[in-house]
Amino acid sequence: MEQSNSIEQNRKIGIFGKFTQICVSLMQKYLPDAFLFAAILTFIVFIMATTLTKQSPLAMANFWGNGVWSLLAFSMQMVVVLVSGHTLATAPFFKKILNKLSDIPKNPRQSIMAVTLVSSIACILNWGFGLVIGAIYAKELAKKIKGVDYRLLIASAYSGFLLWHGGISGSIPLTLASGNLEKATAGALSSGISTSETIFSSFNLSILAILLITMPILNAAMHPKNKNDIVTVDPTLFDNEEPQQQLSRENMTPADKMENSSIINILIGILGYVYIINYFVTKGFDLNLNIVNLIFLVTAIVLHKTPKNLLNAISNATKGASGIILQFPFYAGIMGMMTGANIEGVSLAGLISEWFISMSGQLSFPALSFLSAGIVNFFVPSGGGQWAVQAPIMMPAGKELGISAARTGMAIAWGDAWTNMIQPFWALPALAIAKLGAKDVMGYGIVILLYSGIIITLSLTFL
Repeated sequence: MEQSNSIEQNRKIGIFGKFTQICVSLMQKYLPDAFLFAAILTFIVFIMATTLTKQSPLAMANFWGNGVWSLLAFSMQMVVVLVSGHTLATAPFFKKILNKLSDIPKNPRQSIMAVTLVSSIACILNWGFGLVIGAIYAKELAKKIKGVDYRLLIASAYSGFLLWHGGISGSIPLTLASGNLEKATAGALSSGISTSETIFSSFNLSILAILLITMPILNAAMHPKNKNDIVTVDPTLFDNEEPQQQLSRENMTPADKMENSSIINILIGILGYVYIINYFVTKGFDLNLNIVNLIFLVTAIVLHKTPKNLLNAISNATKGASGIILQFPFYAGIMGMMTGANIEGVSLAGLISEWFISMSGQLSFPALSFLSAGIVNFFVPSGGGQWAVQAPIMMPAGKELGISAARTGMAIAWGDAWTNMIQPFWALPALAIAKLGAKDVMGYGIVILLYSGIIITLSLTFL
């Protein structure tokens, strides 16, 4: 009887279910901690760059050391994106919305689809906001939906991050819109490219629409059918995360009253929104990382109402940034080795990009640019770093083949987002909130990676 039940369960799982189980099992066994992953990549790049570019170990060590602190300004921008997004997502206004949204799904698969959709839309608006609000929403669902696989729930929340670089906080399209590109693109561009040609182009909006519609279905299909394969979470684990009680007005000192007054937050909000409105009036819809950060920071300040609430939220938010703070210098060092050129001007990043260029024609160039960016992103998981590595090579090559700079730039952007599905670096904030490890969710990321890779490749080629 037990053997008969086992056979029946295997039939229900099907080929797709078995493939998903294999991916999850592989990541559980072999994916190391995110910091160890960065350390291993450091040595891999060190060996590859030394061997392929024929440079000495000392030269490569110098490239690494010089690169470690090369992205400090960009690192701070990324931390602010994450912290402001986290702070905004934990504001009472958004918490109420998430609580109501968590009442909509009635079963595990509906909850998987819901968290994928919410996270995807939020990541299109702002990647830091999307990462955090997706994880928080997933936890709300885990409290209410019985029998939902918690690992897949968090993986689905993270899957929305795939769409970020096609959204309005995408660093590459915003960099393209900022101008001053001649040096970064090796002379291929002398002026900026409007977001109407990148973020709001028909081909980019098509990719976003296809993934936004189909990814929730894909993620729901990965939910285990066999109850023995489902990993649930005890809702009581989240009980200690309730907000602290406020002091009564009578027990407050003058300093306490100031900290719990909404006047300061309102005044800062007015100041911030005056600047933001004036910015768009004078410069049009010119989005960049700094203005996006300011919008979310000012909104978070207003929604948290008091300085005390704001500081508590930011204190919690910075915990999720600890992994980024530790690992970003390592990836900057890896980028230093990737771009470190020998006397002949040959670098490892250049060799990878030029290898793809050598196989490219006018039709295949955008897709191959996307694939090369996906490979480079594995070693340099940063939109800014990705741009610094590939723009001087891919942009001139695209121009020579008659490919629009906007399409080439977005191909690089999508490649940067694509392999994040199996690169644990950016999953750290969500995992910190969920109290899971990278190996718990990255198996599902393999399936998402393969599916989305097909969609993006075809779209960049034919749309």
